[in-house]
Amino acid sequence: MVGLSGAAMLSVAITIGIFFSLLVPAIRFFREVPIGDFLFGTRWAPTFADADFGVLPLITGTLWTTAIGLAIAVPFGLGAAVYLSEYAHERVRRILKPVLEVLAGIPSVVYGYFALYFVAPQLLNGVLGIEVGTFSVLAAGLVLGVMIIPTVASLSEDAMSAVPQALRQGSMALGANKMRTTLRVVFPAAISGITAAIVLALSRAVGETMIVALAAGTRAQIVTTPTGNGQTMTGFIAQTATGESTPGTLTYNTLFAVGLLLFLLTLAFNLFAGVIVRRVREVY
Repeated sequence: MVGLSGAAMLSVAITIGIFFSLLVPAIRFFREVPIGDFLFGTRWAPTFADADFGVLPLITGTLWTTAIGLAIAVPFGLGAAVYLSEYAHERVRRILKPVLEVLAGIPSVVYGYFALYFVAPQLLNGVLGIEVGTFSVLAAGLVLGVMIIPTVASLSEDAMSAVPQALRQGSMALGANKMRTTLRVVFPAAISGITAAIVLALSRAVGETMIVALAAGTRAQIVTTPTGNGQTMTGFIAQTATGESTPGTLTYNTLFAVGLLLFLLTLAFNLFAGVIVRRVREVY
């Protein structure tokens, strides 16, 4: 029991340690750059002589790639989870689920090159006729969605499989068909696990680095359309954290300011998801 509680406290301590490791350099950054200019500025050029530190361009790039990724991962992931949990034969399920989870084991740098050399030029420009440049948040978001499909599908399927069979049988006995039983009984009963799967996929999408660094672009600008290119917060961190920035300088501290913002955004998403789950539980 002591070991279990210690493991739980260790995870909390690590989270707090990460927070403070970001906070201290970020405070040094905000001593020189007002928080308002950082959060609401529309130009991000921290390494130029006429430096500006408006992080909105990085936020818009991150939101675009995350939204596109979730638009792909959530419907396909939940569809795969429904099939594996409610329709697939046990033998088929034992084959398909490990195959699906192989996608989660592919290195993200491979996904990045896949987006750069196939999705953008061949799929979007060629097959679909959508004009995009070499770099675009659309290509990055699509491949990001493919990468997080296994996260949504696997965890959602586990949550749905854990729903007691008696609930399904009771629904069937009242005359509901299989799809209605899935949507009206199994989904509400497994909503906590499904929400956790989506939130985990969201957190992974927000924090993904290599795909967006390779495929989204390195130009920090406010992204208004998905066919444009733009830099994300993680893309900026990957580009800048190469050892060339001198520790203690303003350019160096921008890494921690952006990292802290990324941490707080992910925390806000998790807290919001917790509120949604509690409200849905009250309904059912």
